Amino acid sequence: MKKFLLIAGSLMCLFLNVNAQKTNIDKVVAVVGSNIILLSDLNQQYAIYLNQGNPSDERAKCYFLQQMLVQKLLKQQAEIDSIMVEDSQVDDALDRRMRSQIQKMGGQDRLEQFLGKSVLQYKDEMRPDIKEGLIAEKMQQKITENSTVTPLEVKQYFEGYKKDSLPDIGSEFEVGEIVLYPKLTKAEKQKFYDKLDAIRLRIKSGEDFGFLAKTYSEDPGSASEGGDLGFFDRGMMVKEFTAWAFKLKAGEMSPVFETENGYHILQVIERRGEQVHARHVLIRPVTTLASLERVKLKADSIYKDIQDKKIPFSAAASLYSDNKETQYNGGMMLYADNVTARTTFIPVEKLDPSVFLVVDTMKVGSVSKPVAFTSQQDGKEGYKIFLLKSKIPPHKGNLEQDYPKFKERAQSEKQAKIMSEWFEKRKETTYIRIDDEFATCDEMKLWVKTDKKQ
Repeated sequence: MKKFLLIAGSLMCLFLNVNAQKTNIDKVVAVVGSNIILLSDLNQQYAIYLNQGNPSDERAKCYFLQQMLVQKLLKQQAEIDSIMVEDSQVDDALDRRMRSQIQKMGGQDRLEQFLGKSVLQYKDEMRPDIKEGLIAEKMQQKITENSTVTPLEVKQYFEGYKKDSLPDIGSEFEVGEIVLYPKLTKAEKQKFYDKLDAIRLRIKSGEDFGFLAKTYSEDPGSASEGGDLGFFDRGMMVKEFTAWAFKLKAGEMSPVFETENGYHILQVIERRGEQVHARHVLIRPVTTLASLERVKLKADSIYKDIQDKKIPFSAAASLYSDNKETQYNGGMMLYADNVTARTTFIPVEKLDPSVFLVVDTMKVGSVSKPVAFTSQQDGKEGYKIFLLKSKIPPHKGNLEQDYPKFKERAQSEKQAKIMSEWFEKRKETTYIRIDDEFATCDEMKLWVKTDKKQ
């Protein structure tokens, strides 16, 4: 049963296929109902494993085959239950995966060199696998959608532990932050506006949009793809960007406009209902010494007001912080250890080292003086004011302090049990065949047993 605890996470791994060179000789290594798994498909997964720096280990293929069987069985049930995904969802997933892969490989050229083909060719090849993975994920969500746990079930789960087997919980911090970025004056921003407007005029004069985006755009996620953002809907971009994207017709280009990220020009490539395919060029205004000095004075003033109790830290965060993720949460930083759990308690090893250096010497309940910082995401400079709300020392897990953690574990166990029972029933009514080359794998024992009964 424990093997099924990894199903959800493992399914996501299947979405990250990197297309290795297919062997000249291919064969069917497994059959699930009317679905087949080819040796070349399995080798693709193994290529990812090796490319991530893992040691050569042929046994890893057994694990990958197990996960592919899981996906095929879920896909088959999804077809019966008429579970589908929209083309726009597949497009979005493809675009996100490609941007991620390009960043990891250090650029589009390096990725294409590794693949031995163009990104466009690779996207076409990936599309069926991405779609199948999304369908399988949606099917699993349907199977476990009613698997919520009650407080009594959490208590029973906790009491199932022996005292000497309770998990060790490391140090955790609750940290609030007020993030302040410098604001440029209109005069300070003008040269960046002019730079992008000159690029816009070059495009209007006939120069290639994609080439200029690769050359000048300061968006690390799309510059290497000629500024191509793929398809997106109204909720995926900031409002100013969305307004222009849905106002323009295919082929039209916007004037220079400003968002919180900088100055943009965008061109619409295609429109599909409430989805737009567009590309853009981004120029980010650079912070000046004068603007940094202004924001430092503002940070000092806010800090003094908090210290003088003129305003609570949470209210100051809501009024002044430039971090939208924490601004309306009283400034409290959040930690997500999986897709379902978000908490203000951050394990010390997950806390940004630059934050830890500040809060580790603070007293609980105290507020730090403004601290200069540079964002790791986009290199923007600014100032932060921190609140150390609480600091929990290492301890044995208990319900009073760690209820959310045990609730999550109880939930995962319940979902794993539901999935395990579901697989047992489906395997007995589904034709499954494993090639002799892999039939002796430990991971295949449950699947081979079904095969022998037929």
